[in-house]
Amino acid sequence: MHSSSRSLPFIIIGILVLLELYAFSGITILKEEQSDVVQLVVAIFFYGLMGVSFVGLGIIFSFGNKLNKVIRNFLFAFVFINLFSVLIFDLFLVLDDLQRFIRGLFGFGSFQRIPELLMIGAALSILPAVLFLLGMIIGPYRYRIHEVVVPIRHLPKAFQDFKIVQLSDIHAGSFYNPRAVQRGVDLVKKQNADVIFFTGDLVNDDANEMNDYRNIFAQLSAPNGVFSILGNHDYGDYVQWPSQQAKANNLNKLKQVHADMGWRLLLDEHVYLENDNAKIGLIGVENWGKGFKKVGDLEKALKGLKADVKILLSHDPTHWEEEVIKRYPHIDLTLSGHTHGAQMGFEIGKFRWSPIKLRYKKWAGLYQEGKQFLYINRGFGFLGYPGRLGIWPEITVLRLKESELNHK
Repeated sequence: MHSSSRSLPFIIIGILVLLELYAFSGITILKEEQSDVVQLVVAIFFYGLMGVSFVGLGIIFSFGNKLNKVIRNFLFAFVFINLFSVLIFDLFLVLDDLQRFIRGLFGFGSFQRIPELLMIGAALSILPAVLFLLGMIIGPYRYRIHEVVVPIRHLPKAFQDFKIVQLSDIHAGSFYNPRAVQRGVDLVKKQNADVIFFTGDLVNDDANEMNDYRNIFAQLSAPNGVFSILGNHDYGDYVQWPSQQAKANNLNKLKQVHADMGWRLLLDEHVYLENDNAKIGLIGVENWGKGFKKVGDLEKALKGLKADVKILLSHDPTHWEEEVIKRYPHIDLTLSGHTHGAQMGFEIGKFRWSPIKLRYKKWAGLYQEGKQFLYINRGFGFLGYPGRLGIWPEITVLRLKESELNHK
């Protein structure tokens, strides 16, 4: 291990200690100005969260990759929540120190603090922390059905009202409640889909993450089959492997997991969905994403395909913007995932917002460019932050309808 790698934990802890000490100076003053109840709430929140955060960092740095992934995710979550809260409070403390400096410098008064400003800072730092914690309690398995109608050009009558159920981003390595996952799968089964599509990221890194969930997802079936593709996490690029061969073996094992569950994994290829002698071309590509792994070969997947209606499964929605709508106008519908909707945000009627908008212009739901459609699933599982808040885990039900353009 390099010396810089060994010193990193101490640097991180050192920075956090400085932030905590600065916050402590403000909290001490705030407590003096408030009632016993407020003092107790502030003490329990700040000191409790700080204690869990430092203990968590100690455990993470001590055990490293040997630590259970689920436990590590929760510990990282508490560290993040603590850091986020402290930064908010420290910001208000800086503002208070700044006004004290200006007042003293120009003789506008004494160097007294403004307790109200610190109180606002404390309230604003506690609120998001409470929400993050709430998201960890109620959010991870709060499955929601999203029903969408997609008008398709030249849709054969045999596929009118054809029902597609889409799942994406299962991330089995983050799960810790098989019974809750079973409830989600039962909800999928109740939709009576004509076909089921899974659009990538079955695991976080390791095929073994599916050991406790393979039999659950193997319960999924549909008259026209279950089809799947790979996402960027499925390749195991985000962890260190003892060798390239070990990494390749992991990917092969993951492909076998798809087969064992009865899922037809599409690797830069196409198949046909057939109904009463009519057919739809189904295309599945390996991951292709702007800023992520680009191994998908759409040209290869399309070779020899003859169908009036084409549906593409591609994990990363940037593929649609960067390649599909620019070079393949005959692909009617693309189904993606990847963004998770950042696992947090607001969706109230037509109004919706998520911090993921800072990275992706198109991040959830149905989008249209000309006669082509893109649907982005919000994800069935979760990654990193072991919760969801406002952007709940999604089961998508898409119904195909004949486009009115066919009659014009």
